Amino acid sequence: MRRLDDSNYVVYYDGDLFRAYHSDVAEMPLVSVQDLNSNDRKYAYVDWKLSDDGKRLTLRSVNNKVIPNETNDSAAAAALLTKNARNPELFGEEIEFRKEK
Repeated sequence: MRRLDDSNYVVYYDGDLFRAYHSDVAEMPLVSVQDLNSNDRKYAYVDWKLSDDGKRLTLRSVNNKVIPNETNDSAAAAALLTKNARNPELFGEEIEFRKEK
């Protein structure tokens, strides 16, 4: 991950480049992630947690059954996120990354 500017980061993961930036929606700390390798450069919202020791990052992407992939504008996505903020099915499975020495 590399800082692009004060609020944007470029992330290289599994052969793909992504732009990531902080997006609070419905009082949830989310990250907006844009796929820079795709032709349509789609966005995804991701929930994140950093462990107290800073060595483990846990990510959960928004479940596309709750927020459909066809939701194309950020206002509609924010409205659906707000409506489903307490929905236990809002996020998918956790993915954990560990900082190596």
